Amino acid sequence: MSSIEQGVLERMRIDKWLWAARFYKTRSLAAQAVAAGHVRLDGHTLKPAREIRCGDPLEIAIGDQTWSVAVHGLSDQRRPAAEAQQLYEESSESRARRAAQREVRQLAPVPGSDLRGRPTKKARRQIKGFNDSF
Repeated sequence: MSSIEQGVLERMRIDKWLWAARFYKTRSLAAQAVAAGHVRLDGHTLKPAREIRCGDPLEIAIGDQTWSVAVHGLSDQRRPAAEAQQLYEESSESRARRAAQREVRQLAPVPGSDLRGRPTKKARRQIKGFNDSF
């Protein structure tokens, strides 16, 4: 579509909008999330081909975070993050809930989240000693 046609979009597929709004890295990931029921419109699950319009309220679950957004614009192209954020408006409750979840994760990280890669030689000896004691 040309840039002239882009301004007159009235409807577009939900998976394409989620990709353009940068909620998912690829369109196929967005389609899988919609098919799995992680995206809801007015509390109802959708199919990836469902068309949305400006003003539609969406609930998007990505991992343990839930976004409550209202569609403000439609774009058939994936643009920079600053422009993609103009396609939706997040509710204040959703913003506060995500901030609280972020704070909880920082204060009490998931056990083992600091472990990276293979154990060191010292860690392997400790593991072997622990396992041999049983």
